[in-house]
Amino acid sequence: MENLDDFIDQNVPLRIVLQYYLNFIPEIIRLMLPVSVLLGGLFTAGKMSNLNELTAIKASGVSLYRFVIPFLTTSFLISLLAIYFGGYVVPQANKHKVDIERSYMKKGFVRSGSNIFFQDSPNRIVTISYYDIINQKANRVSIQEFAKSDLVKMVLRIDARRMRYDSTKASWVLYNGIKRTFNNSGVSVNKFDSLVVSYLNFTPEQIIKKQRKPEEMTLTELEEYANELYKTGTDPTRIYIEYNSRLAFAFASFIVILFGVTISANKRSGSLAIQFGISILLTFVYLVLMKISQAFGKNGLLDPFITAWSANILFFLAGVVNLFRVEK
Repeated sequence: MENLDDFIDQNVPLRIVLQYYLNFIPEIIRLMLPVSVLLGGLFTAGKMSNLNELTAIKASGVSLYRFVIPFLTTSFLISLLAIYFGGYVVPQANKHKVDIERSYMKKGFVRSGSNIFFQDSPNRIVTISYYDIINQKANRVSIQEFAKSDLVKMVLRIDARRMRYDSTKASWVLYNGIKRTFNNSGVSVNKFDSLVVSYLNFTPEQIIKKQRKPEEMTLTELEEYANELYKTGTDPTRIYIEYNSRLAFAFASFIVILFGVTISANKRSGSLAIQFGISILLTFVYLVLMKISQAFGKNGLLDPFITAWSANILFFLAGVVNLFRVEK
């Protein structure tokens, strides 16, 4: 419903609306998968406990540990599949969804990018006012280079009206600009009609990638992007957190089953609905802790790996302790 106004205001055709939500389904599946697995495990184990089937199983000599192995094995396999699904299938669907937002709903750029700036190396900053993706041409470009020993001291600045990539030479060509060189004796100014710059570290494809949202990137692309940011001196913490969070969230199904099924398998007074409510509450707490740790990590207070996996580690240990405490 939140996009209904945009669909109406932009007169988006019905087939595009259907495509939009069709590509939205994988993301919803990814988010709902842990809850769905938990529901399946709770109703199975809880019903068996309430009907005394679990009591009969224990009486025949089967321990609770042996009873939960199929649950844990299945949830672990689901988690492994969730890594691929959330890391590669969902980003491709999100990419199509975002393309629809850009092309039909006027969210973000349509086929070009504007106000792009990034760090090309630890001492070089590139600014592009407008980039034409189709023609691979940048407009109103500024390249600022600073001294490696003093990153606040500018040693070179190039401003140009246009910049185009020459694939034959693997170099950028700047047109109609000014090159300023700063040294101890002053400033050297040179105007040029064209200037070949071969030391820039980015390509047109990388400019497009820099404008992509993390939700559009696969796990492999996220890792490559984070490494690129690190090499250029840009802080890649948020990308590393996104990368590790996808892996950690994929194992949420295994964690909630480990914690939830042991509660339902232990027969207690009260209905199955109460046990179900307790387990859902604990799952909610688990997801909240994951979000809180991500907030600390994005502020630089926690390591990206610890940020993403802290909730999993905490609830895994709690689930193991609970497994040993329940009646066998």
